[in-house]
Amino acid sequence: MTNTKFKDRVLSVRPEPLQAADMTTLQVNLGYQCNLACKHCHVSAGPGRTESMDEQTAATMLRVFAENPFETLDLTGGAPELNPHFRWIVAEARKAGRRVIVRTNLAVFFEQGMEDLPEFFRDHGVELIASLPYYLEDSVDRVRGGGTFKKIIAALRQLNNLGFGNGASGRSLGLVYNPQGAFLSPDQATLEAQYKHELKERFDVSFSRLYAFTNMPIGRFRDFLQRTGNLEKYMQKLACAFNPQTLDNIMCRSLLNVGWNGALYDCDFNQVLGLPVSPEASRHIRDFDFDALSKRRIATDDHCYGCTAGQGSS
Repeated sequence: MTNTKFKDRVLSVRPEPLQAADMTTLQVNLGYQCNLACKHCHVSAGPGRTESMDEQTAATMLRVFAENPFETLDLTGGAPELNPHFRWIVAEARKAGRRVIVRTNLAVFFEQGMEDLPEFFRDHGVELIASLPYYLEDSVDRVRGGGTFKKIIAALRQLNNLGFGNGASGRSLGLVYNPQGAFLSPDQATLEAQYKHELKERFDVSFSRLYAFTNMPIGRFRDFLQRTGNLEKYMQKLACAFNPQTLDNIMCRSLLNVGWNGALYDCDFNQVLGLPVSPEASRHIRDFDFDALSKRRIATDDHCYGCTAGQGSS
């Protein structure tokens, strides 16, 4: 699909394949259940998904997190808040004195039993990274479903009122931009300034920083590319935009991903594709070996062009 395989492109600019460098973040996918079914979702999450991390696996994960030199617990999904053990996981991780990030879609705040999530996040010192594909209602609702944008703006106002996104210490609120088609993200700094201006002027809401991520050619977005006959063209676009400077800070080198069932991966994208960590390292959270995993070779395939195209997505 691309003229040069990703692993060969890496070897053309580096003397060896990608390896873990400084394993500081444990990223945990708590399950694929979600209140939304976004068109670009790389895990194809939605209300009908039932995969969810159980209490025993979560307890093992928390023990591993506390006993090893991780700095950050990064909770994702689906909507991670829908996991029945979510609040316990957050509270236990914060007891360990570590940084906790939750990747939220914000609209989940309006689901039954979730109304107090903003206060929960404030009380536990959680940092938030929230998906907001664009700052215009029609564009967001087209990707995420009718009425979603209004919920997101209401959630941002709630968070602002609690100090999130206003510069208060420990109350970071990041937003994530995703392109709405088969193209790369604009310059992140320029887009952040645009987001901040438009959201403040239109809705009087603020946030800490913006992350501009490229859509990965997996999950629902891959299905879209295949349906529209754009998969090969998009893969070529990613490969042509390969930026070797992104390899030093690509997220898989400092991150280890834990699937909802406890299996270990180099990133959430590899999890979806079923690409486990290299065989010389432990492959399940119950067999965790920090030393082996911190020296592992990263498993790659051509979807990795998505993280190294242009300004990168890490």
